[in-house]
Amino acid sequence: MSKSEEGGIVMKYEYKLYEPSWCPGCGNYMIRTALKMALEELSIKPHEVVLVSGIGQAAKMPHYIRVNGFNGLHGRAVPPAIGVKLANKNLKVVVESGDGDTYGEGGNHFIHAIRRNIDIAHFVHNNQIYGLTKGQASPTTAMGQKTTLQFDGVKIEPVQPLALALTMGAGFVARGFSGDIPHLVSIMKEAIKYKGYALVDILQPCIVWNKVNTFSWYKSRVYHLPEDYDYTNKEEAIKKAFEFGDRIPIGILYKVEKETYEDRFDFIKNGPPLVDIELNPMDAERLMEEFK
Repeated sequence: MSKSEEGGIVMKYEYKLYEPSWCPGCGNYMIRTALKMALEELSIKPHEVVLVSGIGQAAKMPHYIRVNGFNGLHGRAVPPAIGVKLANKNLKVVVESGDGDTYGEGGNHFIHAIRRNIDIAHFVHNNQIYGLTKGQASPTTAMGQKTTLQFDGVKIEPVQPLALALTMGAGFVARGFSGDIPHLVSIMKEAIKYKGYALVDILQPCIVWNKVNTFSWYKSRVYHLPEDYDYTNKEEAIKKAFEFGDRIPIGILYKVEKETYEDRFDFIKNGPPLVDIELNPMDAERLMEEFK
């Protein structure tokens, strides 16, 4: 237990961890540590959290921390996360996925989750490579970078995920670095508390398949956004979203209040969680009769 800012007692809940199979030195370890710390500091009960993932190294997260979990298909983490949130609005839903899973196979789901503004936090483990499938270029791999498949270098421009999210109308857009755990924890906490779709792109090294974007490569480039940075300024946020090279800003680039998808439906906003509503088979029968 600990004291809140108001002086009251706040119960803290411990999140049990399980032995992972990630490579030693993988950035996923630090992301998991940050996630555990964020959830514990927010005093959210483990049974009130659902981690949803697709396929990939990042997508193993629901297996390695004791909460409710759903591990689905490649690129398909967002749809079941939306379903979970709509079914039970009282749950904290967090999507854990990689750059390929989110911006490649799951690109359309990523875009339309922003359009809907579903109340979920989306943590993208961005190592700029496909780690699980042996080092092919991902949507965020740099132009010209050589990989196990692109032998003479990548021939297409990388996706700019933060800029894409901003132009699609996302209300919460942030970037973190796995090597700066305290800073990442603070970002994760704000994303989880945010009412609406919250994107956090987390830079992390893949020590086996990406020999360019290493821990030291990120470490020498990332910098914290200044304290006087105005995260309600969309034009400035877009400028920062495109800043990716010798200098990479990390922190909350953009944050504004927006109406959520759930709040557009009175029966969801003001009614009980859908999962608690008792279904009467006769209601379905009467509905079918209307179509005869």
